[in-house]
Formats: sequence, C-alpha cells, structure tokens
Amino acid sequence: MATRQERNTPTRKKKLRKGRTIFAIILVLIVAIAGIGFYQYKSSLSAAQSDNQMKDFKFNGEQPEDVNDLNVLLIGSDSRGKDQGRSDSLLIAHYDTKSKKPKLVSIMRDTYVDIPGHGLNKINAAYSFGGPELVRQTIKKNFGVNLEYYVVANFEGFPKIVDTLAPDGIEINAEKDMSKNIEANIKAGKQKMDGATLLQYARFRHDAESDFGRVRRQQQVLTALKDQVQSIGTITKLPSLIGTMQGYTNTNVTTGMMLSIGKDFVLGKTDDIKDFRLPVDGTYKGERTSHGDVLDIDVAANAKALQDFLKD
Repeated sequence: MATRQERNTPTRKKKLRKGRTIFAIILVLIVAIAGIGFYQYKSSLSAAQSDNQMKDFKFNGEQPEDVNDLNVLLIGSDSRGKDQGRSDSLLIAHYDTKSKKPKLVSIMRDTYVDIPGHGLNKINAAYSFGGPELVRQTIKKNFGVNLEYYVVANFEGFPKIVDTLAPDGIEINAEKDMSKNIEANIKAGKQKMDGATLLQYARFRHDAESDFGRVRRQQQVLTALKDQVQSIGTITKLPSLIGTMQGYTNTNVTTGMMLSIGKDFVLGKTDDIKDFRLPVDGTYKGERTSHGDVLDIDVAANAKALQDFLKD
C-alpha cells in the first residue's frame, strides 16, 4: 500500500491532472455535440413549420396492452394546406421496443367499415369526417386495436421530408411504367427518385391491380426510406431529420421518442420490417354501394388476423 508521501509524488499529481484534463475535454465535446444537435433540430423544425399549413388535431390515444408496444397511426392526407380531405393512405406502424421488431400494416382505402356516428362507409372517409381521432375510433371499433400515437403527412410535406432524408434521391426498383393520372412519367426499373416522384410512385393505382398494387408500392417505399435512414450511418444527423419531420407533419409523437426509435434504426438494431395488409385474402368481396365500389369485409376475421400479426 502506497504511503502518503508516495501518493503525493510529482508523477502521481501529473497523472491526476492529465486524467482531469481528458475528462474535461470529453465533457466539453459531449456538451458541444448536444448543442449542435439541438441547434440543428430547432433550425430544421422552425424552417419546416413556417412552410407547413396543416391544421391541429385532437387525439385521445390509448396505450396497447403490452407496455413494450408502440402503435402509431400513419395517415397520408390528400389535402392541400388546411383543406382536410380524405386519407389517401392509412397505415399502422407497430414497434416492439424490447425486441426491436418493426411491423407495418396497410389498410386499403375502400375497406367498408362502421365509422362511429356515421354508419357504414369507406374507411378513408373517417379522416374527412373527424380527423385522426375518428380514424382511431374506427380502427378500435372494427379491429380491436389501440392506437396511442398518430402522424399525418400531406402531399406538400412528404416530398420535403424525403428530400431532407435523401438529397440525392431514394433508390427504387419501379415495378412498371406509370404515368396515368399522376404528375410524373415513371419508367420501369431501378432508379433514384426525389420526394415528388416517390410520392407519385406510391400513389399510382390506375391499372388492373388498383389499390392492391398501390398498397404494395407504399410498403416498398417505406422500406426504402427505412433503409435510407440506416445508410446515413451516424446518429448526429438525427436531430435535423427529426426537426424536419415534425415540422412537415402533425403528430403527437414526442421528440424523445423519435430520437430513441430513430437511434435504433440508424444503428441497425432493428429487424427487417414485416408487412401486412387489411383486408386479408379470402375475407372480403367487392360490392357496389351508395358510397361507390367498396371491399365488403368479414370484420371478425380481419380483426383476429390483425391482432395475431401484431402479437406474433
């Protein structure tokens, strides 16, 4: 055991001073990185908010039974500015924070369901009638799934989020030539799409597959975006991206939650995204109603299939 005299030797004092200096440098670097991240987040958020014309919503989210589960309602709105419109895309993003398993459920827009207070109608009408809160109630009533969070993005915001994430474009293997009733002329094959083109690719449904093909392409696009997030390769870019996403969407997802989940994706901790579609095959038939052509579904069968998928 060292004596008091040995503990106070010049060499030992020099080592202690060196240790304190290194610790101080590390501390300064941590504070600097945090400050830069906060500045990037606020700058991106402010710029996006000043350009965003979306209205505010009320949302009475309910937590899933499993505390590790996050269920987020994703709505792609066909609105421009404050005109609410219908939900052009309707999805449920599920994430198990313990197992790091992401899942994505696409709900076809013509699915015929009971909308609380409005009777039977296409599910995409729920957003027009009562915003994301009525969509949440509709999903809970018909499929028995609790949704705690929501994100609404419109046609104006989506391209800007994509261009912030990938200034050089997102690589997509286009399934076919597409141009009918969309604002783009897309050729089949691998290519890089900017945000505006990617939106048109995801929205195209004027072929024999109609909404079935569109849902598949939406899932393809979201998987490509997830891969792009992982390709960033550094967590320091997250604050700027999250600021842009929050500014160009309407959401109740907190900044802390976005950072936590975003970190998992950037660091490659998550599994591949598992896709699911409602209605499932063999549980629906096409019908002509006063609301137009709809998918008349077996509600109980689809509710069970969805719940089983989320629990698996």
